[in-house]
Amino acid sequence: MTALPITLPEAETQQRTTGAHWVVRTLEELGVHRIFGYPGGAIMPVYDALVGSKLEHILVRHEQAASFAADAQARLSGKAGVCLATSGPGATNLLTGIANAYMDSVPMVVLTGQVPTGLMGTDAFQEVDVFGMSLPVVKHSIIVREPEEIPARIREAFAIAESGRPGPVLVDLPKDTLQAEVGQPYPPQSLPAAKPSPASSSEIDAATALLACAKRPVFYMGGGIGLGGAVEAARDFMARTGIPAVSTLKAMGCAHPDAKNYLGMLGMHGTRAANMAVQDSDLLICCGARFDDRATGKPDSFAPDARIIHMDLDAAEIGKLRNVDAGIAGDLADALARLDPGYLDIDPWRQVCSQRKTEFAFRYDDAPGSGIFAPALLKQLSEAAGDDFIAACDVGQHQMWVAQHCRFSRPEHHLTSAGLGAMGYGLPAGIGAAMERPDAQVITVTGDGSIMMNIQELATARRYSVPVKILLLDNSSLGLVRQWQEYFFDQNFSEIDLYDNPDFAEVARSFGVEAFTIHSRAEVPAAIDRLLSATGPILAHCLIDPRENVWPLVPPGKSNADMMED
Repeated sequence: MTALPITLPEAETQQRTTGAHWVVRTLEELGVHRIFGYPGGAIMPVYDALVGSKLEHILVRHEQAASFAADAQARLSGKAGVCLATSGPGATNLLTGIANAYMDSVPMVVLTGQVPTGLMGTDAFQEVDVFGMSLPVVKHSIIVREPEEIPARIREAFAIAESGRPGPVLVDLPKDTLQAEVGQPYPPQSLPAAKPSPASSSEIDAATALLACAKRPVFYMGGGIGLGGAVEAARDFMARTGIPAVSTLKAMGCAHPDAKNYLGMLGMHGTRAANMAVQDSDLLICCGARFDDRATGKPDSFAPDARIIHMDLDAAEIGKLRNVDAGIAGDLADALARLDPGYLDIDPWRQVCSQRKTEFAFRYDDAPGSGIFAPALLKQLSEAAGDDFIAACDVGQHQMWVAQHCRFSRPEHHLTSAGLGAMGYGLPAGIGAAMERPDAQVITVTGDGSIMMNIQELATARRYSVPVKILLLDNSSLGLVRQWQEYFFDQNFSEIDLYDNPDFAEVARSFGVEAFTIHSRAEVPAAIDRLLSATGPILAHCLIDPRENVWPLVPPGKSNADMMED
């Protein structure tokens, strides 16, 4: 019997154009080249439309990793990172990464699937009100209910995420909106790029007058300098004025690492020279910082004799936590270029700060024993990597050691969860960074506590042969919590012992990732060479003394002048 040909109705023989296809087309139009995600029921139409598109999709092994990887890519590129997940648990797993981007002002567009509009509000399978849940940690949230609205709303999301003070924007996409056929031509792009406004002349004049009469000024740099494209302007201001400068955790790399008037990070684990300069200052030029509690310590004793010039792109930050004597809202690069007091009679102050920088410089040659001294290892590693060194750092003691001892040529080369302090950031961030900058030396610096939070992403690194180098500092404990319990909780050590850690090198090799373990200081030079010469993912498991602490340390509730030393 001869088989008869199957004839389909005309409508079914043609490619349907759905809302999901317009999601993909709009991302392509906006110049997105890579997205991080994990599929599921409600977002499945987008995954169907991805096939054959120009977008590179990176399949992570947990949705939180998708948001962290997109975050790191955004910090390096300056453009919004993109992640996507399905409804319910997929969306809720993204929330930590969304909050992280919000706290650190990182541009990100988050696409989430949602149950069909007719089921919203019925407690349907995998239904969660991620729109409502995300409101405290986004710049904006959007629910798209009609397929024809998709291009405009996604364009709007990118414009909001990248303009002004950057941040994450959530776009919630009901499944029926994605599956619906669109009945009109694809609309042309119409949103103009927003540019920051210049500061007013009166604000600049008021700040210049304060600066001209200061005897002990300090330039206090925050993460807004890097976000606002003002790094070169900040370096020029430092060189032009010779004012001693300090930075927050997020501003590491804003100053040229060899600048003589740069004193290092201030705050809880800041350098003694930086904290002393701020405490003794008579004027703080705060640029792109928000007087965060980790930087200021006890607020009413922070820089007690200083008048304040506060410069920020976000006018809402000015005067929020500290009364200011002159506020400058607007483009930071423009404001720094126009803030020119001429000659400053501050040579005695410069000399004091310079002497302190020399006197209180970190020592690397007096660590007892033959074990690995983490600060020296990190210093040597960053210097060996040079200007291509990019650290994707987790949260814990190693995070503070990286900030204290590593050399950063640019602020976007220091990737860390600064405001939220999210453990598990380092490995997925390192993957996102190494994919964005495969030419650089991207090194995830993590601890034995942090890496376990997203260790499954070793599979992602292996699948895509991502050239991320992982430096795992293993002290078999939650080190920073242990240090606080040692000094502030009467040595009542509670739930910080990680004695039963796995052999991390064996774990990495089981994922197909090259790995090795070192125990002694003598092994460090060869370990650094092996890390930096690797062409694919590699993990260096470094066993360090579990009693090692981070110094200096400002105790909780104390002034930055009350620094504890070892």
